Amino acid sequence: MLKIQPAELKTIAQYIHDISGIYLDQSKSYLFETRLSSIAEEHGCSSYQELYLKAKKDPSKKIERQIIDAISTNETLFFRDNGPFELLRHKLLPEIIDLRTPSSPRLKTNVKIWSAAASTGQELYSVAMVIRDLVGNEMDKFNFKLLGTDISDSAIKQASYGKYNKFEIERGLPRQTLQKHFTLVGDSWKVKDELRAMVNFRKLNLMLPFAGLGKFDIIFCRNVAIYFTLADRKKLFNKLADSLADDGFLIIGSTESLTGICPRFVPKRHLRAIFYQKKN
Repeated sequence: MLKIQPAELKTIAQYIHDISGIYLDQSKSYLFETRLSSIAEEHGCSSYQELYLKAKKDPSKKIERQIIDAISTNETLFFRDNGPFELLRHKLLPEIIDLRTPSSPRLKTNVKIWSAAASTGQELYSVAMVIRDLVGNEMDKFNFKLLGTDISDSAIKQASYGKYNKFEIERGLPRQTLQKHFTLVGDSWKVKDELRAMVNFRKLNLMLPFAGLGKFDIIFCRNVAIYFTLADRKKLFNKLADSLADDGFLIIGSTESLTGICPRFVPKRHLRAIFYQKKN
């Protein structure tokens, strides 16, 4: 494995921050080596400085995409930290549906939900499963728009395809839910078409403007800001506030807090789960 030199650490760390917003301090040399050494080898680089220079000069951005895919933490599972999904099922969705239901029964109820760090899609598909279980046979009365974004090309590709191996499936999915919403394809499981039709995935760097996304009723942004600097966290959550409907809901990670980060949000509690809304 190619060893990273002390002089290269700062350069590579700054480059990764510039292209992804992910901040890795000088103690993470092992992470650079385990995740980037194979990329350096593939491109014939004898040092990480050489890899950096090749990435900067690469007009196709292929090396940059490979570095982002390698350095991104795509650790996720279906119904991760189940609390937010119980919150969604029993409070947030019913409230949003009540707020968005038009007076005329001929009009559909529009609901927009965004998974801002969607990884390989398990979070957004979990949201879609909650919706279908809650709404049941009345799906034709609703227009649900579910968007998942991530900075990793490979993560978005898998999420869009909606196919998961046995290990990925067994992490968080009850057997009854699996049989209801997935189809066995070889030794893997694929999301059923009716669930796949509810979601859309696209690449997005959360450090860049959210142009054209519009306003959302519910935003999930869990366990991604922990990899950002404090300044970048403040920018991110201020942009999320701009993208959230005035009466909408924000869900962040169970170990995260917006105290001292974004005073535009106030925390609220339902049972054991915490969510955020914008100040009136």
